[in-house]
Amino acid sequence: MKKTFYSNGKLLITGEYVVLDGAIALALPTKFGQNLTISEWKNKAIEWKSYDHDESIWFEDSIPFEAIINQERYDNKIKNTLIEILHEAYVLRPDFITNSEGYQIQTKLTFPKFWGLGTSSTLINNIAQWLQIDAYELLKRSFGGSGYDLACAQNDSAIVYQLVNEKPLVKTIAFDPSFSEKIHFVYLNQKQSSKAAIASYMAKQGDLKKTIEKINALTQIVINAKEPKEFAIALQQHEIAMSGVLEIQTVQEALFDDFNGVVKSLGAWGGDFVLAISKEDPTHYFKEKGYPIVIPYHEMIL
Repeated sequence: MKKTFYSNGKLLITGEYVVLDGAIALALPTKFGQNLTISEWKNKAIEWKSYDHDESIWFEDSIPFEAIINQERYDNKIKNTLIEILHEAYVLRPDFITNSEGYQIQTKLTFPKFWGLGTSSTLINNIAQWLQIDAYELLKRSFGGSGYDLACAQNDSAIVYQLVNEKPLVKTIAFDPSFSEKIHFVYLNQKQSSKAAIASYMAKQGDLKKTIEKINALTQIVINAKEPKEFAIALQQHEIAMSGVLEIQTVQEALFDDFNGVVKSLGAWGGDFVLAISKEDPTHYFKEKGYPIVIPYHEMIL
């Protein structure tokens, strides 16, 4: 019998990096996500196939149960990552291996995998749903990170997310700005590694108390903003504050200094999507700059 699980993708609007140190973050689940379909099989192995949004197969391999139990390594980075996740799942729930003859597993993204909307987090959450284990514990044991992306995977509305004593505090909120037609998401075509970005941030940490207080205040303004100008100024101030912590130019300074509006980094700086807010539809502007993927708010956000 087939079982299918689904998880939402994510965009982190405020609190990038400092969410790891207890800052309050606003995150939005996307209309895009990932399915996981499981069937019983044989050969004491998992026959794995991963499909991109266009039905093309981007990963296909057989993973022996023994490789999962012993966390064996191969000359394939994707296979090793899968084994790492599945090994930690086995530690948390060994009977999915010990009481099975094998599985056929298929994953299917509903967004291009290079978009950075949560290929890993949706997979981890789907595996956790399947095995009925704690997704946050599985993340902690495998990939690491704040876990906000799992909260988006599990919820169908905007969330306020905070780590309190290293435990996730998730609050769903109604967030649908009246000026959402002025908000677009632009793909920078620079896939960022979350692990590498987090390591870089950790290396630059100083005393973050004042920064976190500022980010928390700006997050509240973003959530409650009634006017686009108030929303845009808060995002701009957020960028300036994080630019000081990361010692990196803001994305607007680096790439879009002539943009008539505000551009804000989302998640790992320098890659994936940015948020743009402007009076006019910015699609032509970004296409002229070489960024053709421009998605309106309501086509992206759940």
